[in-house]
Amino acid sequence: MELEKDQLDVQLGTETNTKNIYIEVTADGPYLLHGQTRMVQQFILANPNGISIAYKDGATFKAENETYLCRCGLSKNKPYCDNSHLKAKQNGVDLTETATFNPEFATAEIIEGPVVSLSDDEKLCAYARFCDNGRRIWNEVQESDQESVELSVGMAHHCPSGRLIVWDGGTPIEDKDIEPTIGLIEDMPNNCSGPIALWGGIPVKSSNGKYYEVRNRQTLCRCGQSTNKPFCDGTHASMKFQDGLDKAPDQNGKTF
Repeated sequence: MELEKDQLDVQLGTETNTKNIYIEVTADGPYLLHGQTRMVQQFILANPNGISIAYKDGATFKAENETYLCRCGLSKNKPYCDNSHLKAKQNGVDLTETATFNPEFATAEIIEGPVVSLSDDEKLCAYARFCDNGRRIWNEVQESDQESVELSVGMAHHCPSGRLIVWDGGTPIEDKDIEPTIGLIEDMPNNCSGPIALWGGIPVKSSNGKYYEVRNRQTLCRCGQSTNKPFCDGTHASMKFQDGLDKAPDQNGKTF
């Protein structure tokens, strides 16, 4: 099925991937990944103070032209669906989509700084904690030195959900060279598995056929318990969600 690009609402600063890769949310079922793209574990790395500072690649997983990915948290074959969603309700999992189709900037708080500004849409928080580096991003953007500006941009770019965006005037500072990637977040400092991260302008189509706003960075719930489905709301952290995958990052894998 081709991506209906004429139906897309694309966030300022985002470029939709050109490889016809998108995610379709199926009603009471899995995510359907359309198109072949890189799918890889992404381990959160922390400094000695426990602050998230980078990602390290782990195992890669094959994506076909159509790949069904678990979103109920119950599959025994994660990240793939094994039809466990058929018993989701009796296991206390409601897969009803609850997220709005409103543009993110409509609900984001704006923090003005002397050089750059920050937009913060807290409802999208996936609890990856890159924002706590340095003096925390909300403080760093209010400084005028180059180190603080660069640290702010770096923290925002590591935020997988797109909650945080740094702005230069009216222009978002986004990395437009990100290859479309499906990231399976592994939060080792918090001893749990995180959401599915969508990097590089991957559209998400609702089960009702309407597309959510296309954003450069997004996180999808895969524990089955988010109150903002299909997007992550950080619940995986409090429930210590485990995906059952090998928790050994590739020592030769990419770090960013």
